[in-house]
Amino acid sequence: MTILIITIFVIGYLTIALEHNLKIDKSAPALIIGVLCWTTYIILGDKASHSVVHELYEYLGEIAGVLFFLLGAMTIVELIDAHEGFSDITRFITTNKRIKLLWSISILTFFLSAALDNLTTTIVMVSILRKLIKEREVRIFFISIVVIAANAGGAWSPIGDVTTTMLWIGGQITSNNIVHKLILPSSICLFVPLLVASFSYRHQLYRKLEAPTPDPDLEAEENTVSALERRIVLFMGITALLFVPVFKTVTHLPPFMGILLGLGVLWLVTEVLHKHKEDHHKAELSVMGVLKKVDVPSVLFFFGILVAISSLQATGLLQSLADFLDRAIGDIYIIGLALGLLSAIVDNVPLVAATMGMYDLSIFPTDHIMWEFIAYCAGTGGSALIIGSAAGVAAMGMEKIPFLWYLKKVSWLALLGYFAGAATFILMQYQL
Repeated sequence: MTILIITIFVIGYLTIALEHNLKIDKSAPALIIGVLCWTTYIILGDKASHSVVHELYEYLGEIAGVLFFLLGAMTIVELIDAHEGFSDITRFITTNKRIKLLWSISILTFFLSAALDNLTTTIVMVSILRKLIKEREVRIFFISIVVIAANAGGAWSPIGDVTTTMLWIGGQITSNNIVHKLILPSSICLFVPLLVASFSYRHQLYRKLEAPTPDPDLEAEENTVSALERRIVLFMGITALLFVPVFKTVTHLPPFMGILLGLGVLWLVTEVLHKHKEDHHKAELSVMGVLKKVDVPSVLFFFGILVAISSLQATGLLQSLADFLDRAIGDIYIIGLALGLLSAIVDNVPLVAATMGMYDLSIFPTDHIMWEFIAYCAGTGGSALIIGSAAGVAAMGMEKIPFLWYLKKVSWLALLGYFAGAATFILMQYQL
């Protein structure tokens, strides 16, 4: 049974990792291996069927919390985007100097990804940079740095990266502590590549940009969405996302309850705002309309891979792996760094899910440095390759960034930032 489950998982995992080469969406193999692993466990395992089903339902409770949180957050972001709320951000960017734009857009990405998430922020920034930079070579370099900034910004926030969110929901970290412990290492992870790039590519960066291209759709959009409506939805949407950690702290309810409360309030407000509009305009600006744009395949991928990981946990395979790592390596910093670099090759979601199953909270309690370091490494290590994070994959798809170009021009910058941030975190432990 054990060998068969491992074989199913490895084959499925390879299919997920090679989705761009195979041209198969990763959600399909994730769902298949999730079901097949549990099927193998219930048929060939030693436990009674009702006992295995009971275990499955216990894991599904935890998985459902992650999925409902993601659905709520993604819907809120899509609602802001439908109201052109992010267009207000572009109005604050007026510089025509490349170096100044690079720093300002990177810092903005760093903090915005902590409030939203790294994937959404990257998509927003790609859209903004398309309007600001005409030269493709310059634009894809800026977008690549945005990927580093988005991943670094998402690592220190409980809602900024799905892996950090998983650790937060799972009880491995708390919101206030992760912000306090990781904001400095994450900042170093961004500022080191920015500083090095500013000197290494100074001949390209210390030039002026061409005049920004005006948005031809904005004026037409404002006929159906007023400036006041746009700003109301932007403010309430960001507030709803930022409210989640506060809600969890005050009520001790799971985070998905807070995000669903925020979505419900925003849903009610948008219904009132647009109740007098024509039906076809109202449909585009309602929650019902934006739900069609939510990335459901990604949600199904998370479900499938988390179910598959739970089967490895239920069968004791992850605990065996944890024991092996402790014997072979032992050092939590080396383990964390290795997981972070591995996340540049394979998806960081199953890696973190596996780690959560490998190490029990009785061994590494909430807010242990092990969980903090894994949150940093898993969140930022994926920047080493363009396919190593959801933000990178999105940027690659939107701008057709060549894999080898990123490897040559940007990967070394990302690795410098990754190790500099990790070193900062380790040094901080000796100062406490």
